[in-house]
Amino acid sequence: MKVAVPQATISWEAAHVAVEAAVRKAEALGVRINVAVADGSGNLVAFLRMPGAFPQSISIAIDKAYTAGGFGFPTGEWMNICAGNEGMKLGFSAQPRLIVFGGGLPIRVEGQLVGGIGVSGASEEQDGVCARAGLLAIGAEDVPPATA
Repeated sequence: MKVAVPQATISWEAAHVAVEAAVRKAEALGVRINVAVADGSGNLVAFLRMPGAFPQSISIAIDKAYTAGGFGFPTGEWMNICAGNEGMKLGFSAQPRLIVFGGGLPIRVEGQLVGGIGVSGASEEQDGVCARAGLLAIGAEDVPPATA
């Protein structure tokens, strides 16, 4: 019987590269965002807020990273996963910190879930584009744009 198992997690260095890349993408798009990276347990590893980004989006970005990193799929996929099950839709959406709209992506390296990135402050689509930029900057597995 194993008492402990090794668990991969995102490094602080990669987390900082990811949030900076997301902000650079937001600059290119002409939007202002908040961006967070959390480990697989939902603990915050890195965060950046662009001047002028909505302060209300701070906690949303952190919660998107928490949700994507903990469950291992994009936050925008929640309604598809719960499709046809109203109990799941209502139950999960009522959970504190759980985000059920786009802008949060899991961070996977060599098939292992190591965390999540969450972006908030622009449109749902733009948040997803910025989050993908963070993934690509650290060489994490890409998530198709349709699910971002």
